[in-house]
Amino acid sequence: MSRMGDVLAGFHAAWEFESDSVLIRYERGIRTPKLFQALRERRVPLEAVQGVSLTPGRRGTVVLRAELRPGADPLLEAAAGQLKEHSDPYRLVLPAEREVLAEYYADELRASLKGDTEPADRFLVTAPEVPLRFKAYDAKASFDGSHVHFRWFWTGASSAKWKAGDQSFAVDELSGVEWRSPEVFEGHLRLLTGDAQPTQADQDPAAVVFGLGYGPVHESLPFAAAVLAAVRGKGPGAAVSAVPRRDPADIADRIRHLGELHQAGLVTDEEFSVKKAELLAEL
Repeated sequence: MSRMGDVLAGFHAAWEFESDSVLIRYERGIRTPKLFQALRERRVPLEAVQGVSLTPGRRGTVVLRAELRPGADPLLEAAAGQLKEHSDPYRLVLPAEREVLAEYYADELRASLKGDTEPADRFLVTAPEVPLRFKAYDAKASFDGSHVHFRWFWTGASSAKWKAGDQSFAVDELSGVEWRSPEVFEGHLRLLTGDAQPTQADQDPAAVVFGLGYGPVHESLPFAAAVLAAVRGKGPGAAVSAVPRRDPADIADRIRHLGELHQAGLVTDEEFSVKKAELLAEL
């Protein structure tokens, strides 16, 4: 490997080469992709890398790219191939005049790899740090490291979700995460519980749906990656945190909306009474 501490700076990021890893630091500039700004930096152990390429880019640039082993990075696992090229965190775009220097580092990296292309048996790149939260179209999603919480918005959530009530999932209850990019039709984040779940995310209390301006990639993907990493790494000693008590004004708004659903015939008398009691119990 090249001298420890060598840095190769490109557009939006710089790679710092160390004896057993590459530290990628992302810029915070306004033109930097928002996902890079959210990630800030990523330390990539060499054992997580299976290959390195250097190819011509657009408009007088070259692209140095690290190809990671399957299963090495929770972010890429959650993305499942849906990231657009400009949002690939392992592409370093450089001016074409730096091609010789980039080729040098590419050769140094290749010489340091062990040639292991088998899927990693554990995540080798650290997941985004918690706590994390974002706004979906129908809910506010939050993750504290042990529980995922969905708090429904009365303006967006379906009656099925309102009837089910706000949701809290312990990591131990989950078997995985399904992330469908907000940049495609029917984008959503679904928590997999192992039970039969509705196929439509807007009817599934274990899912939140995205929309124009809701659940953007730079917020929802790191969230999905952090949950996935927690699920993969769960054990008997997983921490348990209590659900915080609600703001009385929020409870009042919920009961008011519940009454509107009841009057519209979307909620039965029994469902109204049960849900109202649940909300009051949270005060």
